[in-house]
Amino acid sequence: MLARYIRPAIGTRMLASLSRLEIQAAYQAMIDRRLSARAIRYANSVLRAAIRQAIRWQLLLADPTKGAQLPSPQGREMSVLTTEQARTFLKAASLSPQACLFALALTTGMRPSEYLGLCWRDIDWYRGTVSIVRTIHRHEGQWIFADTKRVRSRRIVKLQTWVVELLRKLRSATDEAVVCGSGFADLIFTTAHGEPINEEYLVKKYFKPLLRETGLPNIRLYDLRHTSATLALTVGVAPKVVSEQLGHASAAFTLDTYSHVLPHMQDEAAAKMESALMNGLSL
Repeated sequence: MLARYIRPAIGTRMLASLSRLEIQAAYQAMIDRRLSARAIRYANSVLRAAIRQAIRWQLLLADPTKGAQLPSPQGREMSVLTTEQARTFLKAASLSPQACLFALALTTGMRPSEYLGLCWRDIDWYRGTVSIVRTIHRHEGQWIFADTKRVRSRRIVKLQTWVVELLRKLRSATDEAVVCGSGFADLIFTTAHGEPINEEYLVKKYFKPLLRETGLPNIRLYDLRHTSATLALTVGVAPKVVSEQLGHASAAFTLDTYSHVLPHMQDEAAAKMESALMNGLSL
């Protein structure tokens, strides 16, 4: 980040002579190049970390990045499948080698890093639930299991009956010799060699081709989570329940995130209230 964006602008300046105006000018240059707000804010974070270290080493007395005006973070545009499109997706996905994975993603609203890190021990076959207790990431060529995004993200999610059956079939079809020969013996979703599935590979190899073949919108893999939440709210699942299933901090956050569903919910609520109040009443 520094080499690409910051040093070309202020790299020739003496550290002690850096001014806030010069740093602000560097950020403005990034804005003029139409870089995203996320990239600019990240560059600022890296620069601030370096500046704070200089202050600890007593090379600087004050932080010239303090007070810099940064562009507001931009929320990613959310795209969701309609109910009919979701049916089309699941029907096409049923023929995919990743049928179980896509069914789990769409029906539970889990994050990709969560369902790709699921282990067989996380499934409660008797209750038909799955415990989400970890995530998996690729870092510097190594697979790393980590805690969930936040404490509330550790949760138990009820599975739909047909998804449980898909998991049972996948469990039965698993080649124990291959899986047990890898370092990820208990992982549910793996490659043919028993390795974790890379999200980028999953998208390029299976997800995007599936969307193209069915003529569905070109959504992101993460949008299956948004689709799951939107469909649940649309059919009347309580926001509190949806919030707990998604691992959100609160139901208020869920409703704020999926505010596009509210008009529909309000129409349905008004109709139900009218039916209850006007039943047998003539005005």
